[in-house]
Amino acid sequence: MKRTSKIDGIELFYSDAGDHGRNVLLIHGHPFNHTMWQPQVDYLRDNYRVLVPDLRGYGKSSLSDDACETRLETFAADNLALMDSLGVREFVLGGLSMGGQIVLEMYRQAPDRIQALLLADTFAGLDSAERRQRRFTTADRLEQEGMVTYAQEEFTKMITPANAERMPEVATHVMEMMVTTPRRGAAAALRGRAQRVDYLPVLKQIQVPTLVVVGREDVYTPVELAEQLHEQIPGAKLAVIENAGHMPNLEQPGAFNEALGSWLLGQLIPAQMTSGN
Repeated sequence: MKRTSKIDGIELFYSDAGDHGRNVLLIHGHPFNHTMWQPQVDYLRDNYRVLVPDLRGYGKSSLSDDACETRLETFAADNLALMDSLGVREFVLGGLSMGGQIVLEMYRQAPDRIQALLLADTFAGLDSAERRQRRFTTADRLEQEGMVTYAQEEFTKMITPANAERMPEVATHVMEMMVTTPRRGAAAALRGRAQRVDYLPVLKQIQVPTLVVVGREDVYTPVELAEQLHEQIPGAKLAVIENAGHMPNLEQPGAFNEALGSWLLGQLIPAQMTSGN
């Protein structure tokens, strides 16, 4: 079911699937939208309620007219307010790439509300000075040029060329998400992300079950960054997805879902995954 909620003066669009007591909130990365999680929604909905929003300025969610930057703190507050509006106090929380950093910010803001964490293809530390400046430069460029050229340049870093050739429908989906992302929303997020806090100190404070997932061939957030999360978050589990890049949930949905499902089954006993999934 597709819905919208009025949050802090914007219309936040979200998908709400399943209704089985256990709530799972999944946060997309940049420059995507809620549809990047469709294989996981399809997999989990028989046993969980799965909530998947478009971040402000992405997909079908709005952005205020005067917004030039969106901090991770704002994205986190939006999603906590969305759960408040739905009457959901506690939930499992997952995110990929920028979405994973938003997840860490949400945990920093409201650790008592999070039952478990999924951190996929993300990292906790600050950018180098060069990478930080590149985010600002890219933001200006997106506002001036739009998303198409940027998407073409970054596409092979999102999914591997082999997977793009093997799964043309997935490649089309990824490219469509990238080129249709509103330029102002993407630019505002890049500026805000460049100014984020260092989440490395948060890792040792995490006291809920955590699954770290990464594609073996991810060039944006390589395996060693996932290993850093795994090592510093107490009791975390690491799953490396073979033959996948930055979006293993789309490139290898079977392996990703198996890792996610078996982990949820082990950590969250009340929900039972069915053999049909």
